[in-house]
Amino acid sequence: MSGKEIDIGLHVLDHQLLDKDGRRCGNVDDLAIEGGVGEVPEVVAILCGPGYWGQRAGLVGRLAGWIGGGRKVRVPWSEVRKVDSAVELKRGATELGLGRGDDRVRPYMDKIPGAGR
Repeated sequence: MSGKEIDIGLHVLDHQLLDKDGRRCGNVDDLAIEGGVGEVPEVVAILCGPGYWGQRAGLVGRLAGWIGGGRKVRVPWSEVRKVDSAVELKRGATELGLGRGDDRVRPYMDKIPGAGR
């Protein structure tokens, strides 16, 4: 996804990540932005995972991140296929190192009535 201007605060941060098969595989917790003085800043990666929660949610985020294992995943922006109501990716979650926490919790969540909606 290149060449298109979007409001990253409104259309990217905190949005659901969907892999190439439409599988939910996390949320956009932060973004890596590069660009020096006089250069146009450019988003180069999506940052997600429990390791990033503390910097956005203080003590509660740090605690949740610790419980979640503190894992950090960096997904290159070049892997973004489309930004819509969710951020759609070009490859599968496992290829990008995403969704591991979801995989651990899914068997338990599936037992909750109405969880599959």
